[in-house]
Amino acid sequence: MTIDINIHKGGYVEGEAIISNIQFQVNSGELVGLIGSNGAGKSTTLQAMMGVLPIVDGQVTIETYGYVPERPILYEYFTLWEHIDFYLRVTGKEDSLTKRAKDLLEIFHLDHKLHDYPTTFSKGMQQKVMLILAFLDKHSTYILDEPFMGLDPQAMRKLLTILEELKAQGAAILMSTHALDTAEKICDRFILIDHGRILQQGTLASLRLAVKQDKASLLDIFDTLLEENRHD
Repeated sequence: MTIDINIHKGGYVEGEAIISNIQFQVNSGELVGLIGSNGAGKSTTLQAMMGVLPIVDGQVTIETYGYVPERPILYEYFTLWEHIDFYLRVTGKEDSLTKRAKDLLEIFHLDHKLHDYPTTFSKGMQQKVMLILAFLDKHSTYILDEPFMGLDPQAMRKLLTILEELKAQGAAILMSTHALDTAEKICDRFILIDHGRILQQGTLASLRLAVKQDKASLLDIFDTLLEENRHD
């Protein structure tokens, strides 16, 4: 087990809980999808896991991780290569990770942009920069907040290949996404969240059983659970 989350309450202001009773695990070699509407508490849950949420009542067990934020975080006066070189120098891994960096730049077709400034890139290209930085080093855990955002079809395929490789290497991956069709195909399990609480979690098969729809899509299941939750 690489990720073990047991959060009683969490939020940004004392006395105002954004998330409550969030309990789940992500095991080695597993890709788990965190699914919810805008404002459901997905990003807040990820921030609590990483220790950057101001107020958290609970316990989080997590090993070293790579992270893709919901929105690209870039330095205005750094070129693409300077972003990568900064990471390599901070971690002291210039020798061991430079080849990996060059490989990722080629994979995402950014090897011709080394001396350009990512703040001038398109949204999709900026997202590729975030993916490269997250996957530079080998981690036991990866936290991906809307990783498909802005990616073109080729880049999405490249990302899916990398995720499969990381799973095969034993990484635990937690991914929030609105791309439910893609999530349904690649995730081993799902955590469905609304208004800061978990509605249901499990495999696609177990979720279908929970809503008594043996052929339901992930979107169908989520819609059904939302309706049930509103009527409770």
